[in-house]
Amino acid sequence: MEKMPIAAQVYSVREEAGADFAGTMQQLKSLGYDGVELAGLYGRTPDEIKGWLEEAGLTPIGAHVPFDEFDKDLESTVRAYHSIGCSYVAIPSITEDRRYGGSRYEEFLAAIPVIAAECRKYGMKLLYHNHGFEFEKTADGKTPLDELYASQSPEDLETELDTCWIKVAGRDPLAYLEKYRMRCPLVHIKDFIQDGEVKLVAVGDGVQDIKAIAEKAQECGAQWLVVEQDSHIFGSPMENMKKSICCLRSMME
Repeated sequence: MEKMPIAAQVYSVREEAGADFAGTMQQLKSLGYDGVELAGLYGRTPDEIKGWLEEAGLTPIGAHVPFDEFDKDLESTVRAYHSIGCSYVAIPSITEDRRYGGSRYEEFLAAIPVIAAECRKYGMKLLYHNHGFEFEKTADGKTPLDELYASQSPEDLETELDTCWIKVAGRDPLAYLEKYRMRCPLVHIKDFIQDGEVKLVAVGDGVQDIKAIAEKAQECGAQWLVVEQDSHIFGSPMENMKKSICCLRSMME
């Protein structure tokens, strides 16, 4: 398998980044990560973030940006992440009222092309990152995730498939990567075990077929693999991020 670039979703090390962003970026680079996907700016300016990433030698591939930030000040929000050097911005989740069947769902759908158009002005693409709730069946037997993407053109909205939550929802990550072939530039690689509840673990320590997912992602046109671990029940964040990239690299050799 040809080597693909691997990024770290900064939410995985959010406490460390909040305390020492520059030092945390240096650590991620030393572990072998090629880039990062941001999750907030921790009270820092875009110029500061950009400078620290440049010093560390990390590519700012994109950012998770809450919908409310776009809704509040679209132009300034998009411009800020463009100035850092991001190629993608992803809506990480949505509130219940904006979900399928919610009171503001249609309003949310109508906003997507507007946000996407602003992103295109700066050469950026808009993505949506799934969790598990998007796989509950709709009245006609479809899923909210598929309904969302069917309602939008690929030009306006691409996918950022989180392969962990797809599996947790009882779906096949490989099938979803195929379904959204060439529409999923960033793929979240995440592993878990299920012992009464879902427990997130380092990549390779859980039930996911990581090698198959990575290979399928590449085959379907993904540009980056993104390691994300929302919580760390076993081990420290940096220990887990190290285990994860070592596992991925070994499978890609």
